[in-house]
Amino acid sequence: MRIGIFGTGGMADALGTQWARAGHEIRVAGRRTGTWGEVAAFAEVVLLAIPAAAIGEVLAKAGPLAGKVLVDCTNDPALTGAPVASRIVTEAHVVKAFNLAHVDVWRMTPPVFDGRPLSVPLCGDDPAALAAVSTLVRDIGAKPVVAGGLDRAALLEATAAFVIGLWFAGEDAQAILTPAG
Repeated sequence: MRIGIFGTGGMADALGTQWARAGHEIRVAGRRTGTWGEVAAFAEVVLLAIPAAAIGEVLAKAGPLAGKVLVDCTNDPALTGAPVASRIVTEAHVVKAFNLAHVDVWRMTPPVFDGRPLSVPLCGDDPAALAAVSTLVRDIGAKPVVAGGLDRAALLEATAAFVIGLWFAGEDAQAILTPAG
């Protein structure tokens, strides 16, 4: 798969490195790298790994994203419904994913805990886009979990805010979010 990455921070590096290891072709756009438009034109899938506040500006510079899969791993502090990306770029197939785990989890090869692969919730409205992102999740050794449409993405972001707050407070969020059986 041809993957364009918008951003050069930790999430961009961690996920991009994993996908390159899995054989995907990667191009990156950031402040000191390729242009947003060049990377968008190259990519079948674009990972949005930039601060939520920069999404509007970056997507405007990227140009047309019609038909592309846009993976949004950001967490919008405003928590206002559908992901920011889907409110700005309506012609792309937005999938909310990869926002619940710390960047260091995405550097694990594979991300496995107590013998269980990490489950990655995905929210999106387009079945083909969900299938493409599910492939990318499996390619890093994790398990995709389709969690509903984009209307449920705000729940993922709220969960991230809640769980990350617990981690920073020194709590074991995994012990709170226990399996049923």
